[in-house]
Amino acid sequence: MRTAATDIPRPVSPWPVHAAPQAEPSDAELISASLSRSDEFAAVFDRHADEIHAYVGRRLGPEHADDVTAETFLLAFRKRHRYDPARPDARPWLYGIASRLISGHRRSEMRRLKAFARVANRGGEPYEEERTTERASAAAMRPALAVALSRLSAAERELLLLIAWADLTYEEAAEALDIPIGTVRSRLHRIRAKLRRHLNLPEEGTP
Repeated sequence: MRTAATDIPRPVSPWPVHAAPQAEPSDAELISASLSRSDEFAAVFDRHADEIHAYVGRRLGPEHADDVTAETFLLAFRKRHRYDPARPDARPWLYGIASRLISGHRRSEMRRLKAFARVANRGGEPYEEERTTERASAAAMRPALAVALSRLSAAERELLLLIAWADLTYEEAAEALDIPIGTVRSRLHRIRAKLRRHLNLPEEGTP
């Protein structure tokens, strides 16, 4: 007679058995859960609020960072039922909301850029050419870069800074701005050309 596998006694291990650590839920899972348990959304805030706050502060200055960050997450909470559960990472979605709110403070951003740019007229430190334009740091912004950024269109500046300061990929930037990936690539090509002209950098391929 065959013995069922479940009837075979198992040797007892002398070592304690520890349960495998459970993976943290994705942003999409937390957002889905928050539809019935709203407090679950607090974890999304805890994960991303500091990053969004830092980005807004770079764009608009610390005087606007608290309010715009709070409004970003308030809008995200109100619109969470529209979130695409196929996207596990909510960062692009949150940056998209923040970007639209930042656009309402365009005058503040331009004043901030012009304040940096005025340093150039006082013999400020030149922009470090060895830095790539897409990885320019806000904390190390040079006056010449501020001038160049102020001369970009709002859409161009938005895309560039989402990649340079928020460190989004092209695909994530496309998601944040709700534009095709092809538009991201072509727009960035034009932006690079403009920045090279403004910063007096050599054209691509020029020795």
